[in-house]
Amino acid sequence: MIDFLFSYETLRLAWWVLLGVLLIGFAVMDGFDLGVGTLLPFVAREDIERRVAINTVGPVWEGNQVWLILGGGAIFAAWPALYALSFSGFYLAMFLVLSALILRPVGFKYRSKKPDPAWRERWDWALFIGGAVPALIFGVAIGNTLQGVPFHFTPDLRPIYEGNLFGLLNPLALYCGLVSLAMLTMHGAAWLAFKAEGVVADRARRLGAVAAVVTALLFAGGGVLVWLGLLGGYRVTSPIVWDGPSNPLLKAVVADPAAWLANFRTYPALWAVPTLGIATPLLAAIGFGARWEGLTFLASKLGVAMIVATVGVAMFPILLPSSSNPGHSLTVFDASSSRATLRNMLIATVIFMPLILAYTAWVYRVLWGKVTEKGVEDAGQSAY
Repeated sequence: MIDFLFSYETLRLAWWVLLGVLLIGFAVMDGFDLGVGTLLPFVAREDIERRVAINTVGPVWEGNQVWLILGGGAIFAAWPALYALSFSGFYLAMFLVLSALILRPVGFKYRSKKPDPAWRERWDWALFIGGAVPALIFGVAIGNTLQGVPFHFTPDLRPIYEGNLFGLLNPLALYCGLVSLAMLTMHGAAWLAFKAEGVVADRARRLGAVAAVVTALLFAGGGVLVWLGLLGGYRVTSPIVWDGPSNPLLKAVVADPAAWLANFRTYPALWAVPTLGIATPLLAAIGFGARWEGLTFLASKLGVAMIVATVGVAMFPILLPSSSNPGHSLTVFDASSSRATLRNMLIATVIFMPLILAYTAWVYRVLWGKVTEKGVEDAGQSAY
């Protein structure tokens, strides 16, 4: 049993699953505070209303970003070739995301330090950029991943990336960016409806219902693009060696516009994943209208998780396809770290992941309850 659990093929599959869990965890946990930043100029018009919206996420957004760090760390340690190519190839896009994310902590910390309306308004726009830009760019990155990015390896496995920022901002990738932006806006509105009171919650319900319907329509439209073969598709044509060496040059891959549907045709039960990715945002839209706050937030969470999971199950076993040389694409079975690294990291994850989950649950339990205008005013400078 131990030999099976720690075999190279099992460890590779386990880390593919864990990578998916971490990315979904980031989208679900940090997604709603990115959505609140995106919605800030639209759900709150007075200063006290904006403070209410900000204080719904102010105490928890830093903890939520742990999932982003864990996801990046997992890619670095478990899939070094994927880390090298994605972080260097998407360098300027990552720089845009990091620049926007840097605005968030200073916005949260400094916005309410001065009563000057102009000062506060500038930081409000900084928080909006810090929410909307990452939400858009993360989707653009997924769109490019689906289409394939231009890279290849030299014979000594040195990665060469041939793209640029403007190539990443192509129409189909921007479409995926809009899916991501609508999805996280829905999620942020669901959180505001759940956590805030008064006009902020009311406006969040109206905007959230629209964002939820748009999310479902755009995601379904993305499915149509995949069906038409416009969002790429790559298929491994050589035998897959599950415990083979991590050398992406030892296999054959071809571009196949129908490839991203192959796993769903082979395993029809997988259709439940994209189906829920459409149905749960629509359920959230109904929940916004009916004021089912808990159910709405739960449906929004599930919708975000299923939309992200759809990409993973559609592409498996490919991690990052190469549009310029498909044979050099990275897969789960030829881009991983050594067996010993995967094993040691898995042991550490089994020990520390429950601690992170327990701490996160404790924090949310302590902060349970609505954020109100009176509560923020009473807190004064101690609130955000």
